[in-house]
Amino acid sequence: MSFESLGLRAELLRAVSEKGYSEPTPIQKQAIPVIMKGQDLMGGAQTGTGKTAGFTLPLLERLMASNKPGKGRRPIRALVLTPTRELAAQVHDSVQTYGRHLPLKSTVVFGGVSINPQKMKLIKGVDILVATPGRLLDHISQNSVNLSKIDILVLDEADRMLDMGFIHDIRKVLALLPKEKQTLLFSATFSSDIKKLANTLLKKPALIEVAQQNTTAERVTQVVHHVDKKRKRELLSFLIGSNNWEQVLVFNRTKHGANRLAEQLTNDGIASAAIHGNKSQGARTRALADFKSGKIRVLVATDIAARGLDINQLPHVVNFELPNVAEDYVHRIGRTGRAGNEGEAMSLVCVDELKLLKDIERLIKQDIPKVEIDGYKPDPSIKAEPINKGRGGRQQQKSGGRSGNRSNQRPAGKKRAGTKRASLSNSQSANNNQRSGNKKRGSSQSTNQNRNKSANRAQQYAH
Repeated sequence: MSFESLGLRAELLRAVSEKGYSEPTPIQKQAIPVIMKGQDLMGGAQTGTGKTAGFTLPLLERLMASNKPGKGRRPIRALVLTPTRELAAQVHDSVQTYGRHLPLKSTVVFGGVSINPQKMKLIKGVDILVATPGRLLDHISQNSVNLSKIDILVLDEADRMLDMGFIHDIRKVLALLPKEKQTLLFSATFSSDIKKLANTLLKKPALIEVAQQNTTAERVTQVVHHVDKKRKRELLSFLIGSNNWEQVLVFNRTKHGANRLAEQLTNDGIASAAIHGNKSQGARTRALADFKSGKIRVLVATDIAARGLDINQLPHVVNFELPNVAEDYVHRIGRTGRAGNEGEAMSLVCVDELKLLKDIERLIKQDIPKVEIDGYKPDPSIKAEPINKGRGGRQQQKSGGRSGNRSNQRPAGKKRAGTKRASLSNSQSANNNQRSGNKKRGSSQSTNQNRNKSANRAQQYAH
């Protein structure tokens, strides 16, 4: 089957050809015809299988088919929601790439950067808006977007949006959309929670899954190296140097750990950078650009930061630390072996992580080969210790979510109107309590506020 046989217009076929593609992937073969008919869709595919083009191409086709040039501001007719900034930027790049020969306008909005330039683009009018939920709600509160004319809604990486607690934000957005619209829900995996969400959003959807849930890409070679925790960095430097790896994506559980590892590797003579939620948008963009261009050899990332990274022909992924949630292993190694290319994923596993490794192998239903490296055999006398899951653990995200105080979820200086007054009121109330001698209550209130901030800090990245 060719792209021509899918019924796409000439302008889209030209853009696809310019990208060097001639044959659609399995998810594209199945999804494009369904979407072009106007039917709701649940689409599941492994990362790197062409999922983004699978909804972008028919979305552009449908908008052109109903395009009615008129005077005045363009109404937003298609909305794509993504969980992270990098994924939002990636999707928008696809919209621009495949729509380059069409008269449609698009823009992307996410947090971490000034809202004013985004407002100016929205005021001029766009046909397609790609957004993260938090920043979209900011624009809604400032009356810079009107969602009443939406014809197509896309929820991309829906599983991650639920994991990050975006369900309440999504519901707020849905309340502003027309009842009659086409809804497309795409996800790398489908959990029972995702299917429950789909039941409330979709009308008689087509279900397309081109791979079983929680399966790893066939073209990715997996291996485990057992090593003592304190020698992981030494082994990683040895592997990169002895094998002359030029492009390696390394996963770490925490932001602080990512910073420390990138600094240590750089001190070892291996140019590295870290990417995570505490980095500014500009710093993340520069780090990713340097990694793609070969200026740095290693990019150290946290799970949330890496979701949506699209790096062509990435050869190596390393789990410096195994993820706390087994499903994240599938997403991590899905960064390599994309679009038919070969890839290698290795995990450096210490005694503390043996249970995590068993959980992963149980999930993917296979034993990952174990290879010992001479000189790095683990010390059998070392006992396992509890793993520090950090502040961004999955359970903490669920308990804190985005349904709590949104001021705790955004970077400093980005609080909404009213939040500052509420904070001042809380401060005055605490002072009054102290004057009245109720120090115990004031201490408890402060502790609870700190807990809420810790639980929600992981969401700053996505907003």
